[in-house]
Amino acid sequence: MNRNASHWRAPRLSMRWWPVFQRNLLVWRKLAVPSLVGNIAEPLIWLVAFGYGMGALVGQVTVGGSPVPYILFLASGSICMSAMNAASFEALYSAFSRMHVQKTWDGIMNAPVSLDDVVMAEMLWAGFKALFTVTAIMLVMLALGISHSPKLLVAWPVLLATGITFSCIALIFNAMAKGYDFFTYYFTLFLTPMMFLSGVFFPRDQMPPVMQAVAAWLPLAAAVDLVRPMFLDRWPENPWRSVFVLASFAVISFWVALALTRRRFAR
Repeated sequence: MNRNASHWRAPRLSMRWWPVFQRNLLVWRKLAVPSLVGNIAEPLIWLVAFGYGMGALVGQVTVGGSPVPYILFLASGSICMSAMNAASFEALYSAFSRMHVQKTWDGIMNAPVSLDDVVMAEMLWAGFKALFTVTAIMLVMLALGISHSPKLLVAWPVLLATGITFSCIALIFNAMAKGYDFFTYYFTLFLTPMMFLSGVFFPRDQMPPVMQAVAAWLPLAAAVDLVRPMFLDRWPENPWRSVFVLASFAVISFWVALALTRRRFAR
């Protein structure tokens, strides 16, 4: 019982996570171009197919009482979805490979680096990799003239926070996984429903009141509520609530992921 309790102790972190972060960055640099192309291809396909294709049928949607072109509505939601997906893939498939398949974590911990620092580095690396992805997508959106709002500079750190939040959540499943197939449950049962409930493809006020109440507390919905007004050259109406949702999911999920990872390595 004491051993189980020790898994849930407060994180013991030091700056030794930084060399682990650098190690992941150096490895990624060798595959940066195909990695970015793979990460941005799918969201851009969604944007072109639905934004221009369905957008021609839908025309405009109402956001905050004002009509907005559908492609702008979709772009502001899909970039949050891209941050979620990029961070999740890195914190699941890549982190699991380093932890379980390649035994990279074991090699790192032979140096004076704790497991807490390794998990911290993986979490931040997944968040920053998501930031690389959304930056590339944002540049394409700027080139297409979808939005030129200067407030997008503020959306940039929000998207980083979104990536970090979802990397924390994904690391929980990484700690429990016995194989890559386990991650299918995460994407099918958690991320996919969240995409349709969080206002990425259509306004949430069109859903039943009960579903609206549930969706309002989802981390992706919080990210969309923060980023979408900036695409429209506005400031979010109630930013602190959304910030609280993202921060709460990040802190709690990181603690749970760290505890489960400690338990896994203690076996």
